[in-house]
Amino acid sequence: MADHHTEVLIIGSGPAGYTAAIYAARAMMKPVLIAGLEQGGQLTITTDVENYPGFAEPIQGPWLMEQMLAQAENVGTEIVNDIVTKLDLSKRPFTATTDSGAIWTADTVILATGAQAKWLGLESEQTFNGGGVSACATCDGFFYRGKDVVVVGGGNSAVEEALYLANIARSVTVVHRRDSFRAERILQERLFALENVKIVWDHAVEEIVGTSAVPPLPPSVTGIAVKNVKTGEKQTIPADGVFIAIGHTPQVELIRDQLRLKPNGYLWTEPGTTRTSIEGVFGAGDVTDDNYRQAVTAAGMGCMAALEAERFLTGQKTGTLAAAE
Repeated sequence: MADHHTEVLIIGSGPAGYTAAIYAARAMMKPVLIAGLEQGGQLTITTDVENYPGFAEPIQGPWLMEQMLAQAENVGTEIVNDIVTKLDLSKRPFTATTDSGAIWTADTVILATGAQAKWLGLESEQTFNGGGVSACATCDGFFYRGKDVVVVGGGNSAVEEALYLANIARSVTVVHRRDSFRAERILQERLFALENVKIVWDHAVEEIVGTSAVPPLPPSVTGIAVKNVKTGEKQTIPADGVFIAIGHTPQVELIRDQLRLKPNGYLWTEPGTTRTSIEGVFGAGDVTDDNYRQAVTAAGMGCMAALEAERFLTGQKTGTLAAAE
């Protein structure tokens, strides 16, 4: 037997999850949001946020997520600090089991579990995270106007990040452990044509180097130590910022064998909507967004998911096809 029931169960607590909660609560659907392991999502490890609308000055990522949480609670969302360990979408109502052992049933589910940036796994990478190391050029590139940056990677993500940064930074050095990119040819050609871009082939990053934190100043990157994978030769490449661009991993473990996924592993949604391959289940934010991956687009998708969940429930109650309109 279920311990609890809700019309709308939201799994995940980033901008998509909180925005879905705000809209669902204002529609009187009494949503429940299960926050997950990393409450607030990736913005909780982001320092200055300068591209979220409504703020003239840079704001702190953790503060922004605290405000979204407070807003969701203030309009009537029940926030549950737990982790969903099992989700059964085979029949309605859907069933979620949490780490604490609680069982929730829900008429609709909004999946906002996000995606994790892939990291190199270096200790120094974490030391300088937010102090010169980033996984998002669109988010943080503005802070490196006229400076020297490094992009690590060789796929589409890395080349796209480098193209974006080349319009902002003084110089961009792309470090790749192989002797050719895996990125699309047209992207490579655009990158090779830029005068302020340098490619360092056959090199792996061994360490991020920089200065230690001296309060109130945070740690600061000064370069990266790399090693030639063929000759073993080592060198340090000076840089003001390092962008790790080796891809993202969408958090789809709960639904991998239940919902349709895109070829790259992200959650599939019907184009122009947040509807997934099962009626009553919606996807929002980075778990389905393999293109933009921005807080503002995630929030927009959270709004869409809540509105579509409301229409679905209305259709179920009235026996109409409102949910498909």
